[in-house]
Amino acid sequence: MSKVYLVGAGPGDPELITLKGRRLLERADSVLYDYLANPALLDLAPAEAERVYVGKKKSLHAFSQEEICAMMIERARRGLTVVRLKGGDPFIFGRGGEEAEALAAAGVAFEVVPGVTSPLGIAAYTGVPLTHREHTKVVTFVTGHDAEGIDWSRVGATETLVIFMGIHAFDEIARALIANGRAANTPAMAVRWGTRPDQHTLVGTLATLPGLIHQHDLKPPATIIIGEVVGLRDKLNWFERLPLFGQRIVVTRARGQADALTSRLRALGAETIDLPTIEILPALDYDPLDQAIAHLGLYDWLIFTSANGVRFFLERLDRSGADLRALRARICAIGPATRAAIEALHLKVDVMGADYVAEGMLTALSAHGAAHSLAGQRILLPRAAVARDLVPVELARRGAQVDVVEAYRTAAPEGAFDLPEKPDWITFTSSSTVRNFVAMAGADALAGVKVASIGPITSATARELGIEVTVEASVFTVDGLVEAILPGNPPN
Repeated sequence: MSKVYLVGAGPGDPELITLKGRRLLERADSVLYDYLANPALLDLAPAEAERVYVGKKKSLHAFSQEEICAMMIERARRGLTVVRLKGGDPFIFGRGGEEAEALAAAGVAFEVVPGVTSPLGIAAYTGVPLTHREHTKVVTFVTGHDAEGIDWSRVGATETLVIFMGIHAFDEIARALIANGRAANTPAMAVRWGTRPDQHTLVGTLATLPGLIHQHDLKPPATIIIGEVVGLRDKLNWFERLPLFGQRIVVTRARGQADALTSRLRALGAETIDLPTIEILPALDYDPLDQAIAHLGLYDWLIFTSANGVRFFLERLDRSGADLRALRARICAIGPATRAAIEALHLKVDVMGADYVAEGMLTALSAHGAAHSLAGQRILLPRAAVARDLVPVELARRGAQVDVVEAYRTAAPEGAFDLPEKPDWITFTSSSTVRNFVAMAGADALAGVKVASIGPITSATARELGIEVTVEASVFTVDGLVEAILPGNPPN
């Protein structure tokens, strides 16, 4: 049944959307979203869902309010599930009440899904509780959009005063509050893009904050909080003290595989920018792999050099007439991510290298070979179409019969490629990500940008292509890469 959902997107951090809001986005046919809704939330909607920007900025409206209401009504009458995604909470200065009235008048079914309104998010992410037993028992929310229409003599005395949309009028508002008896030295702060990694906070007093706003050219969207609770910020400000707060970090991993890195960086306060320089694609010819799977019981060893190899091997196995019961081989994994992908299948890994590169895997196989010689052993190696030949060449030298089969291939993504302005870091997790970046943007694009490499093979490729590596992971994993970026770790 068609319905319109007025969904609060929260204050900026996409993880602050409610579970219900997320579930509705995942089954939406049409998403009409605001300027203040984090664009990352649009990725939750189905790929085929319509996405329409209907945002409003000062003097710049994509659509009028009447047009937005008409769009919701028209789509619902066509039988679509419509999510109207609104920054913060729909019913706190979000015009959700007007939109609900329009839907009700048109006889269109709707629901309202509350969201974390911006002052609550800002309070949490700046260390300024809006209420506190020792400081305040009253909080007032007011819009500064029409400053002349507010009776500041009434609202100005409230212990904690939160002003939405008041940046441009704050000189006038501050004068009015002081004129009506509010102490000029009352702590006050303005916060732009609260809860996001680019959160910008200015702290002063009722008398000094207007000048700070002008000095720093603070622009909307920003919220102002006035009251003694602002003084608690020095003690409770946890977000802006995260080790990577304010750092803009480019992640070049393939879409769908970047989350392992981006989630760790965001948890440390960084702003991550997904800029995939590699795409993981199916093999051009699966016949060799399918033939190997048909004779899976003949192999003594199954070697995986990536989690992608595990995934595509399993997909072909599922399409075959066999299953994991046909596997009698010992299993070797290059590193912990590959091992985790194997163990997710409830399979045990017999051998894993200590250094998580091909050389480390060969060393581990050599140690294992002291008890189990590789001479005469049949080995299956499903991997990318283009990869280093070190492993199969060395195994063959030791007398093994190695079947190298293409399980997947990598390519540079199609379409436009633009490095964002002024990133602090770019991360490379494979030689392919480096080569593709240089092919698409050139090594000179990284002038002034710090480069983090996951390991020596990736670093060597970068240097060959004229890229200076700032830090290299000492443990060649995503966690090791993040550790290398953290402040306090020495550069290479």
